[in-house]
Amino acid sequence: MRLTLKVWRQAGRSARGGFQEVVAEGVSPDSSFLEMLDGVNEKLEAEGREPIAFDHDCREGICGSCSLMINGHPHGPDDGVTTCQLHMRRYRDGDTIVIEPWRARAFPVIKDLIVDRSAFDRIIQVGGFVSVNTGSAQDANNLPIGKEVADLAMDTAACIGCGACVAACPNASAMLFVSAKAAHLGRLPQGQPERHARTRRMVAQMDTEGFGGCTNHGECEAACPKEIKMWNISFLNRDFLQASLSERSASQRAGDG
Repeated sequence: MRLTLKVWRQAGRSARGGFQEVVAEGVSPDSSFLEMLDGVNEKLEAEGREPIAFDHDCREGICGSCSLMINGHPHGPDDGVTTCQLHMRRYRDGDTIVIEPWRARAFPVIKDLIVDRSAFDRIIQVGGFVSVNTGSAQDANNLPIGKEVADLAMDTAACIGCGACVAACPNASAMLFVSAKAAHLGRLPQGQPERHARTRRMVAQMDTEGFGGCTNHGECEAACPKEIKMWNISFLNRDFLQASLSERSASQRAGDG
């Protein structure tokens, strides 16, 4: 196949970016999208031109690094897959493909198609922990977890933090990501001691990072490669409300004392 790529090129955070047109020739329909970009970069380097910078790691849909906006869709046109799982058979000979980085203030462009997603790391750092008592290990059977609860916790644990939800949201909201991380621990017995404090800290950090607010567009769920559900946002909102009320009650008691 012969394809025309309109690729966003940007030298750095403070540099002015723009689209550059590149022709990809001899593309196999069986190759993945990233393999196609590898071939394009080999051609550019052979011509003495700067290769296209893009992020990737596992190429198995696990790490979430391959965060590309393709023809206006996070990770491309297929549902439930990351960019590295997208194959070129999805396109036809002669197609034009527009490739951009995530567009969000909280995800500044590092170079070309690579963005800084460390805001997600900081959100996890402020809330992603559980208390573990020292001593001999507790018998697993002493912590019974129902199948429905375990399944819901595992579903949210599938979030790979790629940022597609933020890129798809017109408000650049991170609510689906934060709710997945909060609900994962919040549904399990091990996550109960810090549940409300964790929720407050994660929401506060999300706001500090500059993500937008959620207005229930639903684009986040549609774009998520791991198909995380929006009902987790309701879980987060409920926990945040309870946490805020508990904190207010504690402050009032302290004032009365």
